[in-house]
Amino acid sequence: MHKYKPKTPGTRGLVLSDFKEISKKSPEKSLLLPLRRKGGRNSLGRITMRHRGGGHKRMYRVIDFRRKEEIPGKIIAIEYDPNRSARIALVQYPDGKKRYILASSGLLSGEKVNKGNRAELKTGNRLPLSSIPAGISVYNIEIKPGVGGRLVRAAGTSAVTLAKDNKFAQMKLPSGEIRSIDVRCLATVGQVSNPEHKYVSLGKAGRKRWKGRRPKVRGVAMNPVDHPLGGGEGKSSGGRHPVTPWGKPTKGYKTRKKHKYSDKYILKRRK
Repeated sequence: MHKYKPKTPGTRGLVLSDFKEISKKSPEKSLLLPLRRKGGRNSLGRITMRHRGGGHKRMYRVIDFRRKEEIPGKIIAIEYDPNRSARIALVQYPDGKKRYILASSGLLSGEKVNKGNRAELKTGNRLPLSSIPAGISVYNIEIKPGVGGRLVRAAGTSAVTLAKDNKFAQMKLPSGEIRSIDVRCLATVGQVSNPEHKYVSLGKAGRKRWKGRRPKVRGVAMNPVDHPLGGGEGKSSGGRHPVTPWGKPTKGYKTRKKHKYSDKYILKRRK
């Protein structure tokens, strides 16, 4: 991490990554797709996610969450991805194909990664949960066999296998949830790269705008016509239970559906 000297108001408290692990600045053109910004709108043009819009243009990096090739590949570069908190690794296979994968913490250019039942149990290799002993940290875990990694993909995260039987493995996820996952599902050994991401401090509102985040305004600071907590004489604190602009309870109100299909796989809730 790089902590800046307070030469300007924007650098006071500014803490950013030093990007020392990045070995290639320009992305692989064959693995790029255009990414149109939606500003939080759905297909009808209505805002469904507030406080989104603007920001720097980005291209999408096509990540191979499934790891299609079951042959050893060589890491030729560690790159920055503006669409996620983790770093990505560019892998080249013996047939000349290139793929982006989520980089493991400590993975370096020149190392080899592999996939399959016979792969070695080392950082960056992808194996089924049946071949990974309990207590080993893993990430990029599949929910169903063959669909590609869905769980544990944010920077610095990892999950641990607590116990296994012939059909399911009990995984403790970063949220604290303990969940049963099919032992045929694949996972990558190690921890997601860029674990220092949690120490980032943007320093100024403008840097948040560059990321496509617009200002948030407290409900109690609005007028009664704009928010259920708005209005009042002077600086009032709302005077009722916290709610959304549409009157639904918030700040701890549980919104998970009852009898959801995945309830039977969750052994212990995250809270």
